[in-house]
Amino acid sequence: MHNCEIFRFIEKHRPFRDLTFKFYADGRLTIIDNVSEEVVSPRELKGACHDFYVRKRIAFIKNDLAAKCMKYA
Repeated sequence: MHNCEIFRFIEKHRPFRDLTFKFYADGRLTIIDNVSEEVVSPRELKGACHDFYVRKRIAFIKNDLAAKCMKYA
């Protein structure tokens, strides 16, 4: 089993998407639409859910780099 960070995002405006983002330690990402239970591509994200994805992705990359710097320093 891979370590991952899981975040849920529910849009406050239409189309009211309910998404689960799974950021895996090896860099993989899974986005699941909780209503249709389908996997969503980052290219399909727009508006607030896209902003959420970008902010979390950047934070994940920063944390990963910081951990690697500490490990190999």
